Amino acid sequence: MSTDPYHAVQAEVQGTLHNAETLRASYLRIRNTAQPDSEELFWARNELKATLSALEADLEDLEESVSVVESTGARLFGLEESEVMERRRYVNHVRRVVENMRAEVEGREPEHERSRPTSMVGPSGRGADSSVPEDEDAQAEWAKQEQQMIIRQQDEAIDSIAGTLNTLHEQAGLMGQEIGEHVEMLDDLERGVDRSEAKLSTAMKKMRKFIRQTEETKSGWCIVILIVILMALLLAVILV
Repeated sequence: MSTDPYHAVQAEVQGTLHNAETLRASYLRIRNTAQPDSEELFWARNELKATLSALEADLEDLEESVSVVESTGARLFGLEESEVMERRRYVNHVRRVVENMRAEVEGREPEHERSRPTSMVGPSGRGADSSVPEDEDAQAEWAKQEQQMIIRQQDEAIDSIAGTLNTLHEQAGLMGQEIGEHVEMLDDLERGVDRSEAKLSTAMKKMRKFIRQTEETKSGWCIVILIVILMALLLAVILV
């Protein structure tokens, strides 16, 4: 099955269209409050024109993706013919929106309004064979498709969050395992330190005992030597 690039391109078109609508609202507000030669109005107009140009470029890519599906066959992409028709209506709807914005910023009447025959226009300003119901249907289909796209994006975001949570859960499990291993190592180290401290204490006791015994032995020998010397002195005094 071939790869369908429609949704990726549509997301870009939808984002650019939203940005253009925001700039259009800002442009209309400035136009109603500022002077015609205002620098702010000039900047807003150019910004809107640049966004519309980018939107038209994205729309060309979107229309090309629809044309590819139409020429290749919807079945090859796993699509129904009705969905392909909805995509075509969406492209036409966005194209009309872009045309209306560009005509508005250039101060002219949209082409599809100029091309409407005058004889078809009644007293209310609408043609006797008006295309308003068709536009409303296209608007409804576009809103439905936009809602579906938002739902898909939300599902993708939820899946991404779920994947991130699973990754964090796995990392937390690994960290817990490593912490447990470090705790066991610290316990072993503590037991080793306790054993070393006990051995050192025993060795110190033996050392002190040995020192006391050595001191006592030296004191005894000194006393014996002193007694011998004293007896020799007494004997010498007696003989003299």
